[in-house]
Amino acid sequence: MINLGEYNTLEILRDTEPGLFLGDGEDGEVLLPNRYVPKVFEIGDNIEVFVYLDNEERPVATTDHPYIKKGDFALLRCNQVTDYGAFLDWGLVKELFCPFREQAFKMKAGGWYLVHCYLDDESERLVASSKTNSFLDNKELTVSQFDEVDLIVSHPSELGMNVIVNNMHLGLIFNDDIYKDISVGDRLKGLVKKVRPDNKLDISLNQIGYRNIEPNADYILNELHDNGGFLPVHDKSNPETIKDLLQMSKKSFKKAIGSLYKERQIEIKEDGIYLL
Repeated sequence: MINLGEYNTLEILRDTEPGLFLGDGEDGEVLLPNRYVPKVFEIGDNIEVFVYLDNEERPVATTDHPYIKKGDFALLRCNQVTDYGAFLDWGLVKELFCPFREQAFKMKAGGWYLVHCYLDDESERLVASSKTNSFLDNKELTVSQFDEVDLIVSHPSELGMNVIVNNMHLGLIFNDDIYKDISVGDRLKGLVKKVRPDNKLDISLNQIGYRNIEPNADYILNELHDNGGFLPVHDKSNPETIKDLLQMSKKSFKKAIGSLYKERQIEIKEDGIYLL
């Protein structure tokens, strides 16, 4: 079966004037236009292609790699808005359509939007939606506390930044846990800090508790080496100063330098910390 919006490994069946016809070993066939035909090939070879619909709504294959595929999320640029909806640049010749009903906010040409790509059951077309929460589900979680997870920054709120967790769930990084600049569409690694009774996920960009000491200590050691063995912060420094200099909370910083001090790797003085 040839799947729209996905990468398919297909067999080269025949060479024709418009291009190569590829098959799935069953009854499915799709055209790979001449512009994508490899310089060297043989009938019977397998080739990986992405399959979508061309301007005449016919399945077509390409060796180009789109910025998003079916079931994924990505930050895409809106190229134009018409009476029918918005058209987004997803790296292919034909733009990805986002109907007005699937726009969380009215899109504008030149704007960047985080969208989900899916196959519309009615039109059987690949379309985009910026209503990304509609494609996330926290009813049955596949993650637990302290699990490392893949994140896509979704949208800000008063409490912090909403994130997409493992392409499946919705999570939140609270403002107090954000120690570096992050923007919508950024892809990050994080940890599940807490699973709430209602299955809401609190996410941390740093490791948690005792797990946090070693990586933060290593980071501080590296910063000390890069700055001539001195950093102008200590356990009584302002939290904002620590955050600006080291992108971590004062609590995490104190744990880390406490560990380094016990190991006699640093000295803590009134003007800052020194590498021993």
